[in-house]
Formats: sequence, structure tokens, C-alpha cells
Amino acid sequence: MKIRAGFHLGYECVQPTPMLLVLNIHPSRRADLLSEQVLTFDRAIEAWEYTDGFGNACSRIVAPAGVTTISTEFEIYDSGQPDVVPEDAVQHAINDLPDEVLVFLLGSRYCDTDRLADFAWATFSSTPLGWARVQAICDFVHDHITFDYLKADLLRTAHGGFIDKAGVCRDFAHLAIALCRCMNIPARYCTGYLGDIGVPIDPNPMDFSAWFEVFLGGHWHTVDARHNTPRIGRILMATGRDATDVAMSTAFGPATLARFEVITEEVPQEGD
Repeated sequence: MKIRAGFHLGYECVQPTPMLLVLNIHPSRRADLLSEQVLTFDRAIEAWEYTDGFGNACSRIVAPAGVTTISTEFEIYDSGQPDVVPEDAVQHAINDLPDEVLVFLLGSRYCDTDRLADFAWATFSSTPLGWARVQAICDFVHDHITFDYLKADLLRTAHGGFIDKAGVCRDFAHLAIALCRCMNIPARYCTGYLGDIGVPIDPNPMDFSAWFEVFLGGHWHTVDARHNTPRIGRILMATGRDATDVAMSTAFGPATLARFEVITEEVPQEGD
């Protein structure tokens, strides 16, 4: 299938403000592009492209005073198949993990494993190793947190989500990631596009989505604690330890989000 995706984001700055942007699709998906995917600006701005330490395609700009709108729109090929469920994926002993994976066992800004370790071991130590344990953690998080846009809190950590029992997709991801790490399963945060393809239409405005990946059986596998069911049409933008590493923008000065529109939809085929 073809998917059309993109966004229009407006940032209002009171003075020239350096910004880091993580708004391109992930390099692993660029081969699937059916049209060019580039960032455009409604003002004369020079952008520097770079690859961060997690392999994400990022940009640096200096946003001038006033409102700057950043946009992109593209079409991309997708298999149309739901997320793979690797039921036989095995859990590695820590000594057998690749060096570059070890960082995804550690606590991070939003995944405060030290505050959840006792609960995790008391709750999940009796579950089978591997995918079955990941699924048990997802089932718990899915049932424990209630999705509510009005309860979004950019300062909420995994432990905060555990206590508050409410939040948005990033809160589901942070709690599940932290619990997986507590159980010695490498887990990393993912952000990207996820449209209402193959599911009932969500009446809320389209947004970027957060999910996570676990390292089992020598590969990274997609997991989604919010929906807790395989979905169609994910478009990965970035991965990292938690939401800090993949923030769509990081401003080094005052900057207010003045416009936010996200597009993710299946392109109708001829005859549909």
C-alpha cells in the first residue's frame, strides 16, 4: 500500500533561537519512499543535517524571531502487513548482548528503572523468558494506564505513569520500556507516524505516535503497549533511550508551538 504522511509545525520564538530537529523519517525507511521527503521552511532558514549517536537523521537550524512553519509531505510504500509477533524470540543472557545494545538496559531520564525494579521483579519474574515476558509487561501496562490526551505531562516519568495510571502514548512506552529493562530485556523508545489504517478512525486530531522495540533473538522487534495489538503502517522517525533523545524539536531558548498538524493516511488505490 501507499501511505501519505507529513506535517506542518509552527514555532514562535521571541529571538533568534538555535534548535535541534528530529523530523525526518528514519534512514531505515528511506528506501521505501515514493516521493522526496525533505523539510521546508516558510522563511529563509539554513538547515544543517547530521546523524545523531542513535542513527537518527536530524537537523540544526537557528529559528528567527517570530513564527516559523516547518513542513514536509511525502508518500511511502508499506507492506500493508501488521507488526510481526515473534513468539519464539529468545531472551539473551546479558553477557551475550552486543555492546551497542547495553545502553538500552540502563535507566534514563524518563525511564527511572531504580524506582520500578522491585515491582518488576515481584510481578514478572515468574513469567517465561523472552517474548512471553514482554507480552506480560505489555498486557500490564495496557491495562494499568488509561489513555487521556488531557492528562499529558511532558515531565512525567515511567514511575509517574505507574502512579498516575493515566497519560498518552509516550507514557505507555516509557513504563513498558522501564519494566523491560528492569527484567534485563533491552528496550528502546520509538517515535513516528501511525495512522488509523485497518482500525476504526480515531476522532482526535492526528498526532505523532510513540511505541518501543525490544532486542530478542538477535533482532529489534516492534512493541506497542498502548494499542497492545499488531498495527499496520508504522513509519519510523527515530529511536533512542526515551523521549528526550527523539524529541521532535529541542530549542535552546524560548519557543512556543504555535501550529501542529500531522497527516498520516492510506492513499486510495485505483478502483477503490
